[in-house]
Amino acid sequence: MAEIDYSDDSIRSLDWKEHIRLRPGMYIGKLGDGSAYDDGIYVLLKEILDNSIDEFVMGSGRTIEVTVSDKKVSIRDYGRGIPLGKVIDCVSKINTGGKYDSKAFQKSVGLNGVGTKAVNALSSSFTVQSYRDGRTKKAEFEQGVLVNDLPETESTQRNGTAVVFYADETIFRNYHYIPEFVESMIWNYVFLNSGLTINFNGTKFFSERGLYDLLTRNTEAETLRYPIIHLKGEDIEVAMTHGQQYGEEYYSFVNGQHTTQGGTHQAAFREAVVKTIREFYKKEFDASDVRASIVSAISIRVQEPVFESQTKTKLGSQNIAPDGPSVRTFINDFIKKELDDYLHKHPADADALLKRILQSERERKDIAGIKKLANERAKKASLHNKKLRDCKIHFDDNHERKQDTTLFITEGDSASGSITKSRDVMTQAVFSLKGKPLNCFGLTKKVVYENEEFNLLQHALNIEDGLDNLRYNNIVFATDADVDGMHIRLLLMTFFLQFFPDLVKAGHVSILQTPLFRVRNKKETIYCYSDEERQRAIHKLGNKPEITRFKGLGEISPEEFGLFIGADIRLDPVILSKEQGIKSLLEYYMGKNTPDRQQHIIQNLRVEVDVIAEEQEAAALLAEVS
Repeated sequence: MAEIDYSDDSIRSLDWKEHIRLRPGMYIGKLGDGSAYDDGIYVLLKEILDNSIDEFVMGSGRTIEVTVSDKKVSIRDYGRGIPLGKVIDCVSKINTGGKYDSKAFQKSVGLNGVGTKAVNALSSSFTVQSYRDGRTKKAEFEQGVLVNDLPETESTQRNGTAVVFYADETIFRNYHYIPEFVESMIWNYVFLNSGLTINFNGTKFFSERGLYDLLTRNTEAETLRYPIIHLKGEDIEVAMTHGQQYGEEYYSFVNGQHTTQGGTHQAAFREAVVKTIREFYKKEFDASDVRASIVSAISIRVQEPVFESQTKTKLGSQNIAPDGPSVRTFINDFIKKELDDYLHKHPADADALLKRILQSERERKDIAGIKKLANERAKKASLHNKKLRDCKIHFDDNHERKQDTTLFITEGDSASGSITKSRDVMTQAVFSLKGKPLNCFGLTKKVVYENEEFNLLQHALNIEDGLDNLRYNNIVFATDADVDGMHIRLLLMTFFLQFFPDLVKAGHVSILQTPLFRVRNKKETIYCYSDEERQRAIHKLGNKPEITRFKGLGEISPEEFGLFIGADIRLDPVILSKEQGIKSLLEYYMGKNTPDRQQHIIQNLRVEVDVIAEEQEAAALLAEVS
């Protein structure tokens, strides 16, 4: 083996934009194409919005305008505006910002002077304009490089900052914004900042009651065991209730930032709720019984917060302020006083909460025996689990690629064989179903342990005790695009929505898109995901190209499959509509209301017409006539 030359010439110093573009994951997490809520394009949007929110928090600007149109993102706030002499520096000089001084920006989100620069470096086009005291300054960039430095001019516009950017398509391949993800982000901003109005694509988003409104929007009123408890204090706000669903559901925030992976504040809150409830009822309840079916939200403000990554999805801070109490003590003291007072003042709610805890206790004890047997069986199977072909990196590992970890759930051995041969063994695992899984609608959680396949799937994901130790970030249904494949998707979705709804709500579940057609000639091959794409491909290649219809995943060769689960993977996220609750949704599609479903099918039936075939037939007839 040739010796590698390691000399002075091997050492390079990258400028700020080169480093961001070379290692974007360090700044914005995973790249993605927009099909997941935590993909990089949403982090770019969030980084700019965070600055506008910080202005509002500091008392400047009660309205923010946000427009997302195709690939163009525009954000205009009415805060103080970036000081005109520092407009270029603030978006292009790393570690430059106004938030190092705790007096100027107390308890802000953007602290590191990196966020806006990352957006600039990762955009094919980035324009910033500041309006301040009757004057304005504008600068234009491409991939972080200043291309137009416009001089200061007079302006009649209100103070504030406007940013327009296009995410760079050479980095974010085939990306698209999903409006529901952007709306969810904006809702969270207004829930956490009462009095703030955000106009998104012409729709106004506003909240009067903060986290109370958040829980109202994310729960079904008829499923709640007692009214939402809403507690507010200095630098802390909490809303909580219990529902009927399985699992625990938490929405946690720090300085207005949605910490999707929790952190020290969420852990402290979970502990404090259990401790307070035990003391109130004077009973040593099992912690899992107290927290079962809980739906809650907690927001705290911290001076100089420490997050576990630049994307700020998990809080690492141990203290509220450099010289303040610990996060744990601060939250424990607040919950102990406020929740205890509330339960004493509202005996009916306290009684309803007790009934919910006792119900959870009974359900846990009912399945204790079968759970033990099932876990022993799963433990033995895990040593030689034929259903699971595991990967080397997992979501609960501290690894830079943990965001990429994916579990493909396939139907049958043929499909799983193709995926297994073409997958990335570092981050992609495969779980093979033996056929159609059980329709578990209306069944209790006992079925998760009684059904061997469901139990092995639960253990593969490691979600029996919640999402804290989830082993894969992405759970992907990889089924055929036929009736049977659709049915399997429905059955899998029923399983997750019934027993692990928080997994779906957190955006971990999606459906793999695979091509329906392959259109090729001797020079080019085009894979088509719809009939429209097929027609465009035929038109492009011309002269009677070879057309192959993929009837099932097993028909796709491993070499080809590798193209569909690699960098250009197409995923459809499973998004829950806020207008329709889980219970009513499952009841309609998976319950026994057959006549209603039949009527729906009759009314919405569509017949596919093969336009291309008809056109070719017509052309052939004309040729014969002539």
